[in-house]
Amino acid sequence: MYELHSVITMKKPHPCGGRDWTVVRVGADVKLQCMQCGKYVNLTRDELKKRAKSTVRKEL
Repeated sequence: MYELHSVITMKKPHPCGGRDWTVVRVGADVKLQCMQCGKYVNLTRDELKKRAKSTVRKEL
């Protein structure tokens, strides 16, 4: 479902104002990096499913 380097748009913005996140690691949980400020966050697959609005595209 979620692949490495794909870009996910969240429903609510990060405190920096960015909504787009890049998938950095996929496993039991998913590690995301904010595309605006560069911060990392770990979410379980269930949390990500609730918070994600859409998968925008896959970066190369």
